[in-house]
Amino acid sequence: MSVEKGNKKVISAWCWYDWANSVYPLVITTAVFPLYFAWVTGLGGVDTIEIFGRAIKNSEFYSYLVSLSFLIVSMISPVLSGIADYAGRKKLFMQIFSWIGGLASISLFFFTSRENLWIGVGGSVLASVGFAGSLVFYNAFLPEIVEEDKMDGVSARGFMMGYVGSSLLLIMCFVLISAPAMFGIADLAPGKPNVPLATRISFLMAGLWWLGFARIAFAGLPSFTRTRQATSGSLLSHGYTELRGVIRQLRQPAQAKIRLFLVGFFFCALGYMTVIYLATFFGKDEIGMEDSELMITVLIIQFVAIGGSYLFAWISSKIGNIPALMGTAIVWSLVCCVTYFVTSKVGFYGVAFFVGTVMGGIQALARSTYAKLLPETDDHASYYSFYELTEKVATAMGTFSYGLIINLTGTMRNASLFLGGMFLIGVFFLFLAHRRQQVARS
Repeated sequence: MSVEKGNKKVISAWCWYDWANSVYPLVITTAVFPLYFAWVTGLGGVDTIEIFGRAIKNSEFYSYLVSLSFLIVSMISPVLSGIADYAGRKKLFMQIFSWIGGLASISLFFFTSRENLWIGVGGSVLASVGFAGSLVFYNAFLPEIVEEDKMDGVSARGFMMGYVGSSLLLIMCFVLISAPAMFGIADLAPGKPNVPLATRISFLMAGLWWLGFARIAFAGLPSFTRTRQATSGSLLSHGYTELRGVIRQLRQPAQAKIRLFLVGFFFCALGYMTVIYLATFFGKDEIGMEDSELMITVLIIQFVAIGGSYLFAWISSKIGNIPALMGTAIVWSLVCCVTYFVTSKVGFYGVAFFVGTVMGGIQALARSTYAKLLPETDDHASYYSFYELTEKVATAMGTFSYGLIINLTGTMRNASLFLGGMFLIGVFFLFLAHRRQQVARS
């Protein structure tokens, strides 16, 4: 059945899912798990991991791990979104993937040493699959529940709730990890402020937060939306049919602006998603920051990003979505290039401030801009699978390239310059999409 656009209860429920699942990318993948992974795999003074008879640095291995998880998501998301269009069960698929992600996050509690590295690898990959898979269906709700002129604001509101909710939990985890004795947790690691148990409890907290608050979203979102009648065959085959159909539609001359936008978005996503997932390794290895200092850096980014998402929503209302996106990408490129020369903690905090300003803007604007570019269609999930596919393939390529550059040059600074160049390529294609959009309107 169709959903009444502008329904405040449905929109509020939709935004609550950002509050629920944003703890995964912040608490686990950005702030806590990379540092914990580096600590566990660096026990005994050895910071390399042997894979297929070859020893590689743990930061390089982690970048490949992130890349693998997003390659898996890239392969399954288009099919699943096509199935959802025919079955009309976006919420059901959101629920399934949120359970996968939440339980996988909780499983990281049991990752304690190199001997059970498989738990850390398997748990982090499955959590990433659950997070990204649920977003395919979550984002596909946006054009069905919000009028076009309200999309920027609602998209920004969702990100804002995600930033606030995840920041609150990160503060709780920060206090727990910094002062475990306050909570009756014994020091289990001589010479270390209880990194194992306190940090592992934060994984439990993140998974339970995700699963618990997601119930608010699922209580308000409609169970069936835009159900399409499948004439024959299995839902799996119809998923592939949807995929081929959207590809054919995107090849049409009238959809050139969407194609150019997706290419530009690909290069921008390659840059900012890689920064999000691997920035803490840069601060730790290149700047020499302590774990507590890195968590403070992440909090700076989060709180600044709240204002940034609304700032660029306002800018887009004045100059248009794509020009505003181009502005964020240019700032991102400058930040990456400046980071190459940063050697002090104060400088890294400054970089974090500017990252936060544009991080919220580029994510919220990209999502709403794509929704506005879509043609009249019932295939929202399939179209959004392309959006998610673009971001996930970009993330996989970006994190893999990051690890490869570390392997070839021995430093993350060169990788920072590489990401700056990717943003500039993104700006070029976004400019072409904007020109095509202007021609179509004239």
